[in-house]
Amino acid sequence: MNSTTLKPFSKDILHLENIDGVCNAIIDKLKNDVRYSLQRRGGVVGISGGIDSSVVLALSAKAFGPDKVLGVMLPEQDSSDDSRMLAEKLAAKFGVQTLVEDITGALDGFGCYRRRDEAIARVITDFDPSKDKAKIEIKQDIDKNIPAIFSITVIKPSGEVVSKLLPAKEYLQIVAATNFKQRSRMSMLYYHGERLHYAVIGTPNKHEVEQGFFVKHGDGGADVMPIGHLYKTQVYQIARHLGVPQEIIDRTPTTDTYTAEQTQEDFFYQMPFVSMDLIWYGWENNYPAEEVGSVMGKTTKEIENIYKSFERKKKTTEYLRMRPIF
Repeated sequence: MNSTTLKPFSKDILHLENIDGVCNAIIDKLKNDVRYSLQRRGGVVGISGGIDSSVVLALSAKAFGPDKVLGVMLPEQDSSDDSRMLAEKLAAKFGVQTLVEDITGALDGFGCYRRRDEAIARVITDFDPSKDKAKIEIKQDIDKNIPAIFSITVIKPSGEVVSKLLPAKEYLQIVAATNFKQRSRMSMLYYHGERLHYAVIGTPNKHEVEQGFFVKHGDGGADVMPIGHLYKTQVYQIARHLGVPQEIIDRTPTTDTYTAEQTQEDFFYQMPFVSMDLIWYGWENNYPAEEVGSVMGKTTKEIENIYKSFERKKKTTEYLRMRPIF
């Protein structure tokens, strides 16, 4: 797209002016996709108390009717207690039936926790999984075009924090082990989807889809993804419009994957959503880095480096979005 045909870049460029029309278009498409393309009579949504799954549940309830939507809570031993409380409040708000499927046993069977903890202990030798909390962190100055470096951070009961760089072997094993969580959740959602003849409604937003912040055949394995074209800040706009509980809107987005608390920004994005959305929009619509930088308070070089980071991330995660090769 030629940048000369675009309206001037501004911080309001992602504001949804006709939010009723946007919501109705999503609802109509969701209804058509599920009932006619997929030939299913309702939807199953995994709900976690997060903003994305909350908006998807609300849209699904409006598309199919609350009686044709099942909200499934999928906790495991590392899950936050807030997740279930907020998910229950969300479902009550929209009149949707829920059930709880604790997947701890399934994850134990896969060796999820054991495999993860073995890899952590090879890096931090005094790691005690029965007492310590742990998480992966990313070290990267995204506006300096420096490749990401991953570390493992362990928090002791005393409050002591130990952090060490993660060798590739241990990093890959920890990620592979924790990915059992998303894949086990999706298996359970499909069980209920098939039991009820419902479609599995996915919750990833635009950044998760396009930057690869999802697990292949896990949270990336749904039948339809109604908010996959929406920026995170637009998801928040729709949440407010639909009346998603304020506690969910105010909650900091987390991965809810590791034993130590971890935000999505710390683990993956490395930028606040408000800034990332706007700069991503500038990148994918070919706005000059100078124009975006002047609005965002960054230098042209910083924006160019962020553009390169976006391009690199999209390219390196392309295999996640690929269909099987025949």
